[in-house]
Amino acid sequence: MSAFTGALACLRCGTQVAARQSATPCPQCADEGLAIACLPVYDHDQLGPWGPDHERPGLFRYSALLPLHDSAKPVSLHEGNTPMLSCDRLAQRLGVGELLIKDETRNPTWSYKDRLAAVAVTQAVHAGAEAVVVSSTGNHGAAIAAFASAAGVPCVVLTLASVPREMKVLMQVYGARVVALRTGPERWKVMEQLVHERGWAPMSGYVDPPLGSNPYGVEGYKSIAYEVVEDLGEAPDVVICPTAYGDGIAGVARGFAELQSLGVIAKVPRMVAVDPLGAYEEGLRNGLGARVPMASTVSFSTGTPIATYQGLWAMESTGGFAVRGMSDSEILAAQFEAARLEGIYLENSSATALAAAHIIAESGMFSSSQRVVLIGTSTGLKDTTATAAVLPAVPIIEATTASLDAALGAMDALG
Repeated sequence: MSAFTGALACLRCGTQVAARQSATPCPQCADEGLAIACLPVYDHDQLGPWGPDHERPGLFRYSALLPLHDSAKPVSLHEGNTPMLSCDRLAQRLGVGELLIKDETRNPTWSYKDRLAAVAVTQAVHAGAEAVVVSSTGNHGAAIAAFASAAGVPCVVLTLASVPREMKVLMQVYGARVVALRTGPERWKVMEQLVHERGWAPMSGYVDPPLGSNPYGVEGYKSIAYEVVEDLGEAPDVVICPTAYGDGIAGVARGFAELQSLGVIAKVPRMVAVDPLGAYEEGLRNGLGARVPMASTVSFSTGTPIATYQGLWAMESTGGFAVRGMSDSEILAAQFEAARLEGIYLENSSATALAAAHIIAESGMFSSSQRVVLIGTSTGLKDTTATAAVLPAVPIIEATTASLDAALGAMDALG
């Protein structure tokens, strides 16, 4: 039986509101000019001993701690249960006791957004949604499109013309109707109209300033924390999470907090947010609403100029911190390092977690006894163009070993 009470509550002031599909601000905090998310509330006293129900598919084995009615039929593609990869070579470079990557590229649409999509689409279908709509530059849209297809619900994706071809294909192939607009605010304007005028279920945020995504979907990320603890037997010391509007890092932090309150773990890990423009470092320094200049970045899906309260909360509630902004060269170097040392090809937005780990190591904040987990949010196969741009052309050789040796020598000379 689910411990979900049916209500949502503000992360900041605790004000409870009735269940609703969209991520709209807490009314009390909005009166103070603050955009704060309201997330699901649970009565943990209803729970028996903690543990997954392996008879349920995907992350729905954790249904007792998901915001779903007991009668809701899971929309699952067997998401979750992704491996924890031990990265010994990277651990040595970083000077930590153990470095692990939670490999979310193994999800059905190759990103951790499938966890959000599974819960959000299940809730929307149970609530009787006639259609779902999402504003996305790729991973989020692909995940919602796939799960909407599995549920038999129409899906519209509002994207940008600038997103990589691979991302557009992934959104379209599942049957979503995909259209592009010029700017993010234009997408949100259209999405707001579709939600309020047509009653379509919103699978992402659409308000400005942003506060997060579908409140039910955010809870899907809690399952990452559950799986990490199942694999390790305890919480790690540090978890580094690529962050845009804070859905992922907030959900993971809430998962660890629940396990602590249930007595499963003694402590929660320090949550570290990383974004390419440094919005979260700026938010911690100067408060909610502080902005950094928008700029082009190879980590386009996490390139936000402003932090959300839920993302800041995840760090502040765990004694965590944010990492400064980073250059394209730092991100690409991390992407190549993970691929060539550990055999893991991460999308650039995901590789920011490893780039951040290097920044932390250089600052002396790691110790040789720490266990560090990076959330590998998405595969590099989502954006091969960015990778290919810094790779040499593949040489065409004659059918002789001499020609091969010459080509290999040229490659060695390039490093």
